[in-house]
Parts: sequence; structure tokens; C-alpha cells
Amino acid sequence: RPMLKVDMGAVSETLFESELFGHRKGAFTGAVSDRKGKLAEASGSSLFMDEIGNMPLHLQAKLLSALQNRQLTALGSNHPVSFDIRLICATNRNIDAMVADGAFREDLLYRINTIRLHLPPLRQRKDDILVLARRFAAEFGTRYRGCEMSLSDSAANRLVGYHWPGNIRELRHAVEKAVIISGSSDTLSASDFELSTVASVSPEMPKAAMTIEEMERQMISEAIDACKGNLSAAAQQLGITRQTLYNKMRRYAL
Repeated sequence: RPMLKVDMGAVSETLFESELFGHRKGAFTGAVSDRKGKLAEASGSSLFMDEIGNMPLHLQAKLLSALQNRQLTALGSNHPVSFDIRLICATNRNIDAMVADGAFREDLLYRINTIRLHLPPLRQRKDDILVLARRFAAEFGTRYRGCEMSLSDSAANRLVGYHWPGNIRELRHAVEKAVIISGSSDTLSASDFELSTVASVSPEMPKAAMTIEEMERQMISEAIDACKGNLSAAAQQLGITRQTLYNKMRRYAL
């Protein structure tokens, strides 16, 4: 059966239970019919919960209870329903630091952390860049040009030398844009790629030559490294709230 996906960062708190557990007709205003939640819908298959680190604490408790008992109760119903899923979770946050800071339940982490896979940022996986770029070039070339497009040597060198702060999403977007704005050739050149200069800043670059955004990104990165991933300590050192730090980390793809 197909794997289902739910983006926890996009689910509002008011719709959380309806999205995961489902609801019965009339359970709340706007519930005009029964709805099956993602946990029940994915039973017998896999459910991918993206951005699980964005879940508020009180909702984490509800998810933990459902996973622990392998049962859910839809909104407006008094009858629990069993489910059996393979749960796959992802987050771009330091989940262990969140547990230490009290932002993520330790018991929920133990429940979902059977097998952990750490995916390093794209800049640390240079061999993957061209594999992915060529796949995207073929995909978008077929979509926009009716033919699979390839990369020139100059384009390949530029892509491999770039820092990719936005990781695969940024690479995919860069290739799509290059395909759209390129000329009639079916080979992408280095000039077809418009890459940000912010991500290419060298740690040795003098601050006088850096923009304010570049300096802020570097300061945040250095603070996180100095605090060994403790985001509360890093936020305190920077003089900002932890939530502000989270927002800036997302903005700069740290």
C-alpha cells in the first residue's frame, strides 16, 4: 500500500486531532461528514510524519498515547480503533537538544527512535550533488522542453563548488530555474545557474566584506558550535529567544 505523509509543521493545533485521528460527522463546526485520520488510513502501510520537531508539547502527549496503545479515538466517537503502521519521522532540528531544553518529550523520542538515520547537509555529500542535479535536469527538461537535459562540465563544477545552504530543495529549484531560463541548447551551462553569494561566504572572509545577513548567519553558526548544539545556551549567548533562534536557523538553513 502507498506510504502516506503528513507535514506536522503545517498542521494547526486545532486540526491536529482531526488530521491524525479523524472525526465523526458533527464533532465540531464544519464537520459535515465522517473523516478517517492519517493513522487509521495508513494502517497496514507506512506513515511519514515530516517536521515532527515542530509539534507543541501538549500534542506530543496525545501522539505518544496513540502510538503506545496502537489505538485511536476519532473526534466525536467513544469507540477506540486499532491501527498498525510503520512510522517514519523526520526533523531538521537537533532533537536531543530539544529534549534537554524541555521542548520535546523524552518518552516520545524513545518511542519513535527505534532506528535513527542522520542525513548530513548536501555540502558534506559532494558526490550526491551531480547525481541529483542530473536527475532534476532530466525531469524538468522533459516537463518544460520535451527532452532530457544534461549538464556541461562548467555547470557541474559550479554546482559541486557551491555551499547549498538550502540543501536538496535549493538544488532542485536551481536546476528547474536553469532549465526554464536557458537557451535552446539541451545542455545547461554554468551561466544558466543563478546561485546566491551568501552561501559561498568563506569563514576567512573579512567581516568588512560581508553583508549583514552573512554576518548574522556566521554568528549564529559559531554560537551553536560554541555551545555544542545547546540551542538555549546559543540563544542566550546571542541575546535572542530560543524561538527567534529557531526561525533564524530555518531562514539560513542551519
